[in-house]
Amino acid sequence: MSTRKPLTGDSSIKTWLEDPVGGPIIRDLLTQSGQDPDVLRPVHRLALKRLIKLSKGQFSQEMVDQLVARAAAGDVPAGAAAASAPATEATTAEAAPEVESVERPEWVERIDQGRFTGKTVIVTGAGSGIGRATASRIAREGGTVVAVDVSQERLDALADELSSAEHDGAEVVTVVADITDDAKIAEIIAAAGGRIDGLANIAGIMDDMTPIGDLTDAVWDRVMRVNVDGTMKLMRAVVPGMVTQGYGSIVNTASEAALRGSAAGVAYTASKHAVVGLTKSTAFMYGPSGLRVNAVAPGPTITNIEASFASPLGAQRVRQAMALLPDAAEAEALAASITFLLSDDGVNINGVVLASDGGWSAA
Repeated sequence: MSTRKPLTGDSSIKTWLEDPVGGPIIRDLLTQSGQDPDVLRPVHRLALKRLIKLSKGQFSQEMVDQLVARAAAGDVPAGAAAASAPATEATTAEAAPEVESVERPEWVERIDQGRFTGKTVIVTGAGSGIGRATASRIAREGGTVVAVDVSQERLDALADELSSAEHDGAEVVTVVADITDDAKIAEIIAAAGGRIDGLANIAGIMDDMTPIGDLTDAVWDRVMRVNVDGTMKLMRAVVPGMVTQGYGSIVNTASEAALRGSAAGVAYTASKHAVVGLTKSTAFMYGPSGLRVNAVAPGPTITNIEASFASPLGAQRVRQAMALLPDAAEAEALAASITFLLSDDGVNINGVVLASDGGWSAA
């Protein structure tokens, strides 16, 4: 008979939920806040303590410590169902030994010192999510980052983080800009100085999951303007300089919606298919000039881009298709894929759409 392992902040959320003491405690906490345990499904393989960062202040170290203390004390909330052993016809002596589930080790980011030394890379959407993780990694790997976002506050937070002693030497130039504005595009290019070695087009917005029959012009225009026009404008702006220097790497952010029709509404899906077209055409045209142009297609990722459902049909169809959705990845995992393609490690890769989706596209 196995002995129940003590729960800690390093125990996965899945382990907590399946524990006869930890499960009721977590579910009671969620119920008090009006939430269902299903909200934790995308992150159930992460350690409980990772919620401190992901919750953006809603979940603190103090709360983790309290949960661990309650679990150690066996403090099951009143009214919680008692855990029962599975029924068996075998006697205790004859019972087969329990097979304990093995937790998958957490992925840990490993910085490659000097991979971007001497290179200047523009990163859009750098204030949060995948963009912030990508900008941070490039800077910590020796590159100069031109960090672009619509929020000064978010850019200041990124710059403050990378200016700390822990990240000594990281170089970040911040530009508050709407990437659909030609004047702002010029400011971004000017901020990069005389050389641009890389561009990570990460800024983007989601639609409201509407199918074509419910689509409004406003949603279509807004999604296309940011996801397609903004991506195109920055590509167009950096290519001439890259051609002159005979080198350049561009990585666009596509999506699972660029590979299938069941991941979003029609506007977002069409916009990400267009991003793939921009990527492949540019890779073909400028490959002989020394440019590499690729795209990453993220699957479920923990970012600040939230999906809303403005159409009952859209909600029904998309949620049905997401039944096989893999676990959500942290933004740093997507940054690993993006920086691989941006860097010289991707030297022989041009015109590809890398599905960084935990295997969703294989389903």
